Amino acid sequence: MTPPLINVIPAGPSSARRQVLARRVRLLVAATITYNVIEAVVAITAGTMASSTALIGFGLDSVIEVSSAAAVAWQFAGRDPESREKVALRIIAVSFFVLAAYVTVESVRALVGGAEAEHSSTGLVLAALSLAIMPVLSYAQRRAGRELGSRSAVADSKQTLLCTYLSAVLLVGLGLNSLFGWSWADPIAALVIAAVAIKEGREAWRGDTCCTVPLTGDMAGTGVPAQAETYTASQADACGCQPGCSCCPMDAK
Repeated sequence: MTPPLINVIPAGPSSARRQVLARRVRLLVAATITYNVIEAVVAITAGTMASSTALIGFGLDSVIEVSSAAAVAWQFAGRDPESREKVALRIIAVSFFVLAAYVTVESVRALVGGAEAEHSSTGLVLAALSLAIMPVLSYAQRRAGRELGSRSAVADSKQTLLCTYLSAVLLVGLGLNSLFGWSWADPIAALVIAAVAIKEGREAWRGDTCCTVPLTGDMAGTGVPAQAETYTASQADACGCQPGCSCCPMDAK
């Protein structure tokens, strides 16, 4: 027997809480931009000196993370952030695709042309440092974005989380090259970076990074009524998200 359809309307955060969360997102975005600007300059410079496609790709990813964070900053600078969310998501997605295209082309050229990347102590230190810093920034922004119900904030947090994965990949690639002289490990690591970027770009384009929690009353104090999602009670998760999605705050899981 099919369960009856019901309107699941979780109580969203209050206007005051939403303002606190939006302010927190802006601060986290500012911190992400600052770190990534430094990271981009160091990585691209060190990558150019060592002829490392992976290191240059990592630096370009930092540039794209800056554009992604800037898109979210632009969104939350407006009086009605929700109205700017779709554009912000498109900017984030396109940034991923541009990174993937560049890194793929350069990696193939390095593999086919037999170019050998040199050892880079700076690159190793940078990758290790990012591996420690990025998870903290990503977790904080993702948690705030989920509670706020902002897909773009969550998408940007996934961009930051991607940097964590890329840091690990970069560290392995540079380490294998430095320890064993496996120069092919560098472009292979770069191709992994490109593959992950494509996946994340597709999700950001579709807006699959988060389900917006249906809010009660007016949306963010704008006077626009929030609309409830309709689906069976057995299909909803603990936070009332539709099937296949997860928008619960991290501490609610």
